[in-house]
Amino acid sequence: MAASGEPGRQWQEEVAAVVVVGSCMTDLVSLTSRLPKTGETIHGHKFFIGFGGKGANQCVQAARLGAKASMVCKVGKDSFGSDHIENLKQNDISTEFTYQTKDAATGTASIIVNNEGQNIVIIVAGANLLLNTEDLREAASVISRAKVMICQLEVTPAISLEALTMAHSSGVKTVFNPAPAIADLDPRFYTVSDVFCCNESEAEILTGLTVCSPADAGKAALVLMERGCQVVIITLGAEGCVMQSRTESVPKHIVTEKVKTVDTTWRPAWLQTQE
Repeated sequence: MAASGEPGRQWQEEVAAVVVVGSCMTDLVSLTSRLPKTGETIHGHKFFIGFGGKGANQCVQAARLGAKASMVCKVGKDSFGSDHIENLKQNDISTEFTYQTKDAATGTASIIVNNEGQNIVIIVAGANLLLNTEDLREAASVISRAKVMICQLEVTPAISLEALTMAHSSGVKTVFNPAPAIADLDPRFYTVSDVFCCNESEAEILTGLTVCSPADAGKAALVLMERGCQVVIITLGAEGCVMQSRTESVPKHIVTEKVKTVDTTWRPAWLQTQE
């Protein structure tokens, strides 16, 4: 069932500009001086629980940037799931199509981060994998009237593809983040994604090309363009990103300001405030 309440009625009257179909994950974060070796137990110096998931992170960021946003996702009928719904509401995000199920626990990500910002992550997708076609059909009205719809791959790929296709056929601009990447990605993803955004390791998995520099990323972007994308963005960490569009003859390298790395995971506000 979808989460209900006054915020849902409010958002029915005011169409969401950004709709995210994707994941909600509860992040269980341990900070340590170094990462453990296989079979080793070490002491950490801090632990906390936060709200994560590629989809929820993107939706919260869109809302904090001022967009009217709606989240289409599935969480467990447990304390983590209820907390996620409340957090989305606190960020002024519509939870009309945030579903809860008794059939699986809310997705979790166990994260260990060392002093250099390196990390290891174990994800148990849980309820995210139960988001289904019926759920999308219930959310069809908000998806088809959005300005932008965003998907990733922390729900089943078939559901992400269905959501992108639904939005694309309604003239909604689609943004697809193929993460975590899969080598045998359905080719239809490229043709229904107006903006195809991935990082260098994901680009390697998708194209089979080594991506170690902006020049390499440009070559990979051209391969992805040939598959039907309108715009390809390959992020390169400290090296910025490379963008290729159908209106440009060559890839464009966009540099970024140099900063000290704290954590290479996407850093939501709750993590920044813990340090």
